Order: sequence, then structure tokens, then C-alpha cells
Amino acid sequence: MLDSILTSLYSGSLSVSLPVFLLITFSALVLGLVYALLYRSVEHCSKSFALTLSLLPAVVAVVILMVNGSIGAGVAVAGTFSLVRFRSAPGSAKEILSVFIAMALGLTCGMGFPLLAAVFTLVICAVFFLFTRLVFAENMLEQEKTLQITIPEDLEYASLFDDIFARYTSGAKLVRVRTTNLGSLNRLTYEICMREAGTEKAMIDELRCRNGNLEINLAARSEDGEL
Repeated sequence: MLDSILTSLYSGSLSVSLPVFLLITFSALVLGLVYALLYRSVEHCSKSFALTLSLLPAVVAVVILMVNGSIGAGVAVAGTFSLVRFRSAPGSAKEILSVFIAMALGLTCGMGFPLLAAVFTLVICAVFFLFTRLVFAENMLEQEKTLQITIPEDLEYASLFDDIFARYTSGAKLVRVRTTNLGSLNRLTYEICMREAGTEKAMIDELRCRNGNLEINLAARSEDGEL
């Protein structure tokens, strides 16, 4: 048993067994990873957002484990969540996750479980490193691009580039249509995933023949502001 060092301040005994703590933490990690991989398979998302989906359940699980049965601690956590939500500058998904991790560690120590906080720190840091370097490595996102194509406003664009995308990409999704040049042009924004590296120029050459040699912009997918 890992007893709280603050047990004497409470009427009852506060204790959490290490096997139970590890079981809850690793279960949350596994479920978070499964959900993140499932989400990524059906919807394009950045590495930071996928990483957040993987680790956030474990962070929340530790928070709930620490405040279970304590009304005062629950009120304090609610105030902390409000502070994070309304008093923090907008940041990336990983930055927001880091805030929650720090909150969970502080809460665990504050509840009188420094050893559990140390174990959680080691576990979350190891998994963070593993997920960042292996599971959600940069090369998984290298082929994901944002493509902007300018076309004349009278050109039907619903399936105009489908055959080109079928040859060069494993997936293409039209996410935005915007009029430019006083309405005489349309700018289409696609989220695409290239089949092979180094085929971007060949694809752009075919797209130029289809859009009348108007402007085409191909850029790497941004990871900022994903949460």
C-alpha cells in the first residue's frame, strides 16, 4: 500500500495500491492509443493532436483517481480546469497537454502521494518519448500536404481532379472553396496524402494543364492550432 502522507489530516485512510495505479494508468494509455490510431485512420490530424488524444486519458484518469471521494479536491480541480481554459493563451495541442500533465502531477503531490507522482512522471515521460519518436514519428506526416488550386469561376470542380488524385495520392479531401479576384476565380483547398515522395512536380504539372495554368500552392500540413 502507498499511504498518503496527509492521512492524518483526514478522517479516513487514503491509500492507493501501486498495482491498481499502474493498471489504471496503462489501461488509459492503451485505450487512448487505440482511439488516436482509429481517429487518425478515418480523419487527417496532426502529430500533436494524435499525441494529445493518446496521453490525455491517462492524465485525466490520474486526476479522477486522486480526487475520488473528496469534495474539496473536486472543487479545487474544477477551479484549476477553469484557470487553464480561461486564463491561458491559446497554444498547440502538446502545450495544452503539458499543462494538464503538470496539473495532474501537482494534484497528486498535493493529495499526499509523492511516490505515485514520481511513478506517474516516469511513466508519462517514457510514453511521451515513445509516442513522439516511434508511434507518431515525423515520417508518418511527411506525405500529408495542403493543396490550393485556383480555377476559373465557371469551371465545375466537383470531380475535376479526381483522376489525378487517384494516381498520385492515397486520399484527397476538399475542405474549402473561396472566391478571389472579384469572383472571377475560385480557390480550392484540399487536404491530400501523397502515395510516393518525389511525385509532387508530376502531379502539379498535370493539375496545371487542368486548371488553365493558374496558381497552384502545395504546402506541408501545419500542426498549429489543432486543438
